[in-house]
Amino acid sequence: MNNIKIKGVIFDMDNTLFDFIEAKIAACTAIVEYIGIGEPHELLSYFRRKKYRFEDIENISDYLVEYGKYTEQVFRECCSIYEREKIRTIELYPDVKKTMIDLKSMELSIGILTDADGINARTRLKKVGLCGCYDSLFTFDMTGWKKPSLKPFMYALETMELKAYETLFVGDSLIRDIAPSKQLGMMTAHAIYGDCNPPEDNSLSGEKPDHIISNFRDVLTIIQNGNKY
Repeated sequence: MNNIKIKGVIFDMDNTLFDFIEAKIAACTAIVEYIGIGEPHELLSYFRRKKYRFEDIENISDYLVEYGKYTEQVFRECCSIYEREKIRTIELYPDVKKTMIDLKSMELSIGILTDADGINARTRLKKVGLCGCYDSLFTFDMTGWKKPSLKPFMYALETMELKAYETLFVGDSLIRDIAPSKQLGMMTAHAIYGDCNPPEDNSLSGEKPDHIISNFRDVLTIIQNGNKY
């Protein structure tokens, strides 16, 4: 076992810090209730397609067209409902804020790396009360690349002035979070409590995490146990 001093922790955001899938289901439920037809998980499946980005509102447009409910007014209202309900229902996983405060008290550099754009990321982080709990936020419009590209991870490491081997990356996706961060030489922790990714996606990762955590507080345990992996 190696014993390496971890100087920084970088977290994925959605489904690692808070339950974004449940928030999206709540938003989809509100849309379905508004148009009076369909099923929330069916609408969610539109967002999971590869046709558009996971948060692209064109997914809502396609769903309305499919059910013959599309008009510009209905579409605009559904988009408004979606954004409002999604943010309203986002909740942190247990012990997230306390753990991040404890990590900062250990003089660790704390970063968040997400595929969301800056406005959406900051809105979500403000809603769950994490402003001030991290040092750096890296969003798609900052890096220009989406995970699993190595480039956003490299950008984060360079900006935070961290070496890969002295950094722990925590994320819910084996293919988008664990595989690229481990390829760069980072210690990795798979946030299995938030992993709602399709099994076929995870099976393609080709990398095994150094740690599997069942709750967020386990991150602190990894650090406190001497950073062994």
